[in-house]
Amino acid sequence: MQQRKSKKILLYLFLFWILGSINNINLNDLKYTEIQRINISGLDQNKNISILKEIEKLNLNNIFFLNSPRIENILISNSLIENFEIFKKYPSTLEIKIYKTTLLAKIKKNDKIFIIGSNGKLSSNDFLNKKIPFIYGSPEIKEFLKFKKIIDDSKFSYKKINKLYFYPSKRWDIELKNNVILKLPKDNLKNSLDNAYTLLNDKNFKDLKVIDVRLKNQIIIND
Repeated sequence: MQQRKSKKILLYLFLFWILGSINNINLNDLKYTEIQRINISGLDQNKNISILKEIEKLNLNNIFFLNSPRIENILISNSLIENFEIFKKYPSTLEIKIYKTTLLAKIKKNDKIFIIGSNGKLSSNDFLNKKIPFIYGSPEIKEFLKFKKIIDDSKFSYKKINKLYFYPSKRWDIELKNNVILKLPKDNLKNSLDNAYTLLNDKNFKDLKVIDVRLKNQIIIND
């Protein structure tokens, strides 16, 4: 289907080129090829409008000879965008569909609080009221994203986490929303999380405050 559409577009371009050659007409001067409308969706209205204003500064004209990389650079530089699609709706409309990044955690850097997105980018404090875990310590973003994936692959629900603690030794601790602390080892994290999850859901163990799974084949609890 896409291949057939591409062939049709190429045919139209060829016909315009022939007409332009015969009549000495520049396609860039044809009014019906001008971009008359740009529709952006995916973020809230104010942010969509802000992106639209940036794109309008590019002075886009002919829809057939659209310079997509310049638009892509604007979208890629936006920390809230995970992915996007750009569609041409002939004769004169541009559709930009944005997929927003998932806001995962708050972190303090250079005395300012930022939000880490699933795209690995930092956003400003527009979302500080959002209830997501706060990271204490200074992990690299890629280290946090790797840890987040391990949590998602385990039996634990990331939504139950209140705080994350990252230590210089590259080790993590987790504070759950019920105030239970999980002390994790540097390696073998998934199995350690699964073991802690099993213990937390065991009716024989209630009112736990600390679950220490740092030692291999050993769990230390504090109630």
